[in-house]
Amino acid sequence: MSTNGRILKIIDGSSNPLLTDNICRQLGIEKSPTIVNTFSDGESQIIIKENMRGCDVFVIQPTSPPANEHFMQLCLLLDALKRSNCWRVTAVIPYYGYARQDKKLQPRVPISAKAVADMIQSVGVDRILTMDLHSNQIQGYFDCPVDNLFSSSIFIDHIKETHDISNTVIISPDVGGVARAVHYSKALSTETAIIHKTRYNPNEISEMVLLGIVRDKTAIIIDDMIDTAGTLCKAAKVLKNAGAIKIIAYASHGIFSGDAYHKILNSNFNKIYVTDSIDQKVLQSEIIEVVSCSKLLADAISNIHKETSVSCLFK
Repeated sequence: MSTNGRILKIIDGSSNPLLTDNICRQLGIEKSPTIVNTFSDGESQIIIKENMRGCDVFVIQPTSPPANEHFMQLCLLLDALKRSNCWRVTAVIPYYGYARQDKKLQPRVPISAKAVADMIQSVGVDRILTMDLHSNQIQGYFDCPVDNLFSSSIFIDHIKETHDISNTVIISPDVGGVARAVHYSKALSTETAIIHKTRYNPNEISEMVLLGIVRDKTAIIIDDMIDTAGTLCKAAKVLKNAGAIKIIAYASHGIFSGDAYHKILNSNFNKIYVTDSIDQKVLQSEIIEVVSCSKLLADAISNIHKETSVSCLFK
């Protein structure tokens, strides 16, 4: 693919090659060959095996677990491209690691999301393309353009096609997610409920209270990520105890750290949907299903390359 004489190139690291392949399939181009090695001492080696001079290059590399390894690969890929005389380099980071460390909550701690942004910019990048940042303020940590796509453009259509929304309530799993839940409710013409939670330690919920009515209804939880799944499974139990007849969750990023998978299999969930922003090929089951974000990312890449609107993809 070429626009105004600029050839579109796609490369990636090792974090999610299947997503890259699906994006390339959507774009109708081949992925440029890249060698990613790990030396015996743990250092990463990057070799780009194709001429990039004057090209419009998109680096697809979610900084998913192991976050430090994938982040280092991203930085080395960007540095290699900076030294290859590309016309433009866009970092495509569907899942932005360290996003939850976006503020200073106690003395002598870093704002890690800002530090990561600074490091990415220091090695050389012209634009960032990401999806459902945990905190919108992270866009302001960069001095270059940042396009933050929303998985709602995928999930809303999927909900309409897959579920009977006539007896459905959209659930926000916390106060911070109310705006997201209301957005879904308006698009689907459903009611909204909120689960208020009190958290005293990281990844540990002390109390959860449901604000809303779910009895004899299908409850659909909307969240940006699933990590240990402890909060999510407790929320499902609260909804079950409140009389929900079916409990479903949609989350942009499925991290599934620790024993999250085991918790989900033994929970009250009927179904959980996540995107493939993080490689999920091992974890799919009767409960966990992947809804691909490859077309959304491919459309955004195509629009950026053609210098057309990206905001038209926001829903």
